[in-house]
This record gives sequence, structure tokens and C-alpha cells, in this order.
Amino acid sequence: MKIIISGSLGNIGQHLTALLAKANHELVVISSNADRKAAIEALGATAAIGSINNVDFLSETFAGADALFAMTPPNMGGQNIIENTVNAGKAFAKAIENANVPRVVMLSSIGADVEKGTGPIAGLHQIEKIYNELNTSVTFLRAGYFYTNHYNDIPLIKNAGIIGANFPAETKIPYVHPQDIAVAAAEELQKQTTGKNVRYIVSDFRSAADTANLLGTAIGNPALPWVEFTDEQSLQGMIGAGLPEEMAHLYTEMGQGIREGKIQTDFVDNNHQTEGKTKLEDFAQEFKSKF
Repeated sequence: MKIIISGSLGNIGQHLTALLAKANHELVVISSNADRKAAIEALGATAAIGSINNVDFLSETFAGADALFAMTPPNMGGQNIIENTVNAGKAFAKAIENANVPRVVMLSSIGADVEKGTGPIAGLHQIEKIYNELNTSVTFLRAGYFYTNHYNDIPLIKNAGIIGANFPAETKIPYVHPQDIAVAAAEELQKQTTGKNVRYIVSDFRSAADTANLLGTAIGNPALPWVEFTDEQSLQGMIGAGLPEEMAHLYTEMGQGIREGKIQTDFVDNNHQTEGKTKLEDFAQEFKSKF
């Protein structure tokens, strides 16, 4: 199969490319960074260097493809983030049509079934709607909350001795590891399916209190407390840490969505299962190595 992978060699793309290379597929990896070319080729893939907003570039890259892993970057600049995300999705959709790609696996998110009140996930909701209109087979791979987001908490833990967010300790978080996403994406890209399908990829479903306890224990601080911040505290903390204000507002809104349960509702109500291999205990050891 000829498979196109967007997302360059990030946390998902690197693992996905390696998995598919072992299966001897013809791979093309899209990156906006020409410096990635050598690393992409070292994994046995062809590098396609260009912008994911350029329909002509994407159409040419997609030509002859049997399947596409469609991923829009999580931070499309510091301003007009939702609009930029959706515009990238529109460019992908147009190129998919132009190249008549028969199989698409889109990296989406838990909570993408909800129209608003979910922070940056709202852009993926709109892209799912766009892809639903495509005359091709699409699987929406709805991923959980990345474990690796907790690396951003390291300065807070070191400086204040706490971890937290704008939701309480008893809140259960649907977590996912990027490697587990890559495994699920590889499976889906090699399937022969029709129509539009949703697959959740969640590695573990654990409380924020469990997170504090296990990450704390791994770094030698089992009493590490989970602190529920107000929305304003959460917002100002992210801005103070250097996050662009618009993105800080979106992440604060995502925390509200987790607190209110709207982001987790479809996963919980429809009894979707955790299937990723990497549990919170496993990630805690990775966290320790980064701390």
C-alpha cells in the first residue's frame, strides 16, 4: 500500500512511520520542515516538504495513495487557532477529493462529538463534519488526553510542590499515549472499510487524584497533592508560563469541559473501552525520566 502520513515525525508520526515501514508499505511523510528530510528517509519513507494549507501541494502528494493519516497540528499559531485548524482540515478535504484517496484515518479527539465548550477540540468537531461529506472511507480516531501533556506540569511541581488543573481530584481523565495512537492508526490504515466510523483510542481512564499519586510516587513525592484551580487561576497560570493568550483561553475551556463531563460523555455513555497498552503506572516511569 501507498500510505501518506501527515504530522511529520512528531510523537505519533515517528512511531507510526516505523510501524508501517516494518510492514513494507510505500510511505510518504509530510513535513513543513526541510530539516526533517533526512530523518524521514532514515525510517524508509519519502519526505514531502510543504504546507498543509496548500491544496495543490497536498493533492500532488496524495496522488495514487491507498490511505492517508490526516492530522492537523494541535497549535495552529497563537491566533485564530480554531479557524486555522479548520482551514487546514478544509485543505485536506479538498486534496482528498482531488486525489480520490479511498481511505482516510483522521486523528480526532475525545469530545469531538460536542460542538462547543471544549477548547481546541471544537476545531476537530468541525473537521469531522467536513470529512463526513467526503465520498471516501473515513475513520475518526478519537484520542484521549495525552499523558505527555503532564510534562508541562514539571515546573509547577518543582516550584510549588503541587499539580493541578481547573477540575477536581475525583474527575476521571481518559488518557492516551502517543505510541498507542500510532498502533491504532496503523491498524486502521491497513483495514479495508467503508463509510464513516468512529474509534476511540484511550489507554487508561483514571482520576486526577490517581495521577497526582502515581506521578508523585514515581518522583519520590507520594504526597503530591492535586489542586483544583479556578478558571481564572488556570488561565493566568498558563499565560504566566508563556502560553499565547488565545491558546490559554482554549485550554482553560477544555478544562471546564472535562470538569463538566461533556468531553468524556460519549466515551462513557457508550461504554467505549480502554485499549491502549500504556497504563498510568507505565507513564509515571516515563515521567520520572523527564523530571
